[in-house]
Amino acid sequence: MADRIFRINMTELTTSIEEVPADWMGHGGRGLTSTIVAAEVEPTCHPLGAKNKLVIAPGLLSGTVAANSGRISCGAKSPLTGTIKEANAGGTAAQMLARLGCKAIIIEGQPREDRWYSILIDEEDVTISEETDLVGKGNFAVVEEAGRRFGDRHGIITIGPAGEMKMLAANISIKDPDGKLRSCGRGGLGAVLGAKRVKFIAIAPTDAKVEIADPEKFREANRVFTKALVDNPISQALGTYGTNVLVNIINEAGALPTRNFSAGQFDGHEKISGETMHDIIVERDGRPKHNCHPGCVIQCSQIYNDKDRKYKTSGFEYESIWAMGADCCVDNLDLIAEADHLMDDIGIDTIETSVAMGVAMEAGVLEFGDGEGICRILREEIAAGTPLGRIIGCGAGSVGRAFGVTRVPVVKNQAIPAYDPRAVKGIGITYATSTQGADHTMGYTIATNILGVGGNIDPLGKEGQVELSRNLQIATAAIDSTGMCLFIAFAALDDATCLPALVDMINARYGISLTADDVTSLGKTILKTERAFNQAAGFTSRDDRLPEFFREEPLPPHNVVWDMTDEEIDAFWDFS
Repeated sequence: MADRIFRINMTELTTSIEEVPADWMGHGGRGLTSTIVAAEVEPTCHPLGAKNKLVIAPGLLSGTVAANSGRISCGAKSPLTGTIKEANAGGTAAQMLARLGCKAIIIEGQPREDRWYSILIDEEDVTISEETDLVGKGNFAVVEEAGRRFGDRHGIITIGPAGEMKMLAANISIKDPDGKLRSCGRGGLGAVLGAKRVKFIAIAPTDAKVEIADPEKFREANRVFTKALVDNPISQALGTYGTNVLVNIINEAGALPTRNFSAGQFDGHEKISGETMHDIIVERDGRPKHNCHPGCVIQCSQIYNDKDRKYKTSGFEYESIWAMGADCCVDNLDLIAEADHLMDDIGIDTIETSVAMGVAMEAGVLEFGDGEGICRILREEIAAGTPLGRIIGCGAGSVGRAFGVTRVPVVKNQAIPAYDPRAVKGIGITYATSTQGADHTMGYTIATNILGVGGNIDPLGKEGQVELSRNLQIATAAIDSTGMCLFIAFAALDDATCLPALVDMINARYGISLTADDVTSLGKTILKTERAFNQAAGFTSRDDRLPEFFREEPLPPHNVVWDMTDEEIDAFWDFS
């Protein structure tokens, strides 16, 4: 089935299926979302207005049997940052869209009337229907009701109440293989979908298969690629303890942001660690190994049950646990799991919202360590859309402005994630220079700075940090275009067979002859496209900076400050 563009106009309530322009054919995932946003969205438009567009795209290898290729990308102008934005997640939607021959969905315009809609996509058509029953309902109710309407095999892309209320931390949720949720979390893209009055998108299953130009070459390359992933020791650790294995590691490095980024170590780290979480999951008959999308061989996800051995949450990630745990000084995994579940249902980013809670604690809205208070605010304030709920639901920067807090850890108004840049200088460069606000996944220097993958660069020193972040941001932009999970990078950095096998799979899929240099060029092109959009929107190098408190407040236990100069930061973009 030939690839096509599915265009949905919410102003006219019309749909069309179009041929893919030649300039878009070589892109997928983030590369395609950013290319389309840059081509069709006015950079100065209001992100919640009719001129913004939401683009949903599977990756270049989506729909194939390639290991770990189930990520889907959503892109738009971000209402949180004002920059171009891509957020990706696992689940079943990417593979299903690819098998329907969908290169991308473009949702544009806004309804003229105050009505909500759902969208059904199948092999031959895109149907817009008015939605009444599920408006105001949480994501879990949407998935359950959609299963009753269409059948459990349909893929679902949905927003919760936060997206309906256009909160700037609202995410877009994707149904996973178990009927639970994964999140395109960062940048407030759920608010963009909410502004277009789309409650959910259902994707019909199909028996169609993605065409492979050279099936034998593809099978052999996937075999080599899969072996590299499975044999990698970090992949194995992630499969055993999940991403939360990092709590003890980052705490030991003195880089675990604690008490709203006022310290680098958390006394309660053992209570919220991946090792402790693993033991709790096993004791309660949960699943310590779990895949967020079909075909994952790392299986770093998990299913966390409550004390009664009933499902509580899944995909219980390090960044979420850190943000609700160390940053808010909560050392109770069950309370953190409850908050994670609530945020999944409300449809709001766990990083942005939890860091916002830390800033609210700084302001005295609630006490540090008050996990029950966090859950109460989620249930009674954010889900209900009260004034306080809307302030917190619009992110850490919103809370800082409302309450006059000066220690507000954001870049381009997006909350800084789970690694303090004073103690890991490479990730600080990524936070500062990312085209999408502070985001560890844009260039994960923790791999080399802390884990020793792809070399060793002293996290406390300045030498090599700009080059490290640059190289990883370029590589990540390319990986995000394939539909691959970012965690393939650990094997790609340490196993000489991994990246060539990935390139071989792309070549075998499309009958082309890319080289590794071509993949690098793709990553550079994506970064330059995103930066050009931001510059046209009014961003300059002065926006590529960390908040001043990082320069002024030494971080215990190393008592270090952020000391990269403006000139060193700006040198990031010195590449062709």
